[in-house]
Amino acid sequence: MTRQEEEKNLLRRSKEFLNTAEYQTNQGFYDLAVFSLEQALQLFLKSKILAQGINYPRTHSVRELLEILSKIAPENRKLSIKNILQKYLLELGMLEDAYITSRYIMRKFTKQETEKLTKAVKEIIKNVQ
Repeated sequence: MTRQEEEKNLLRRSKEFLNTAEYQTNQGFYDLAVFSLEQALQLFLKSKILAQGINYPRTHSVRELLEILSKIAPENRKLSIKNILQKYLLELGMLEDAYITSRYIMRKFTKQETEKLTKAVKEIIKNVQ
């Protein structure tokens, strides 16, 4: 698979996870929705790292992926990505928790948390584009 094909596949999967999160939210499956949001953002960020000609690390940390992007992004985008990291610090931490808790320790997410995280993920994706 070429780098461009992998980037395209990651973006496709990211969109599918975002759509899945919206469906899960509508069904009241908030824990699953938050996990899907984390996956959507993680895959999106990995695709953007690939787009810069860099292989993404084998990590599940969306904060780490944003840090990498803030270093390799074009000069006019670096500050914007650093601002995202600061603005959404708590939300990014919750998304990382969702990844871990979906597998090891059960944690319940509320409708309000899920809606706030959905808004954050959509804004991050929009601003990193």
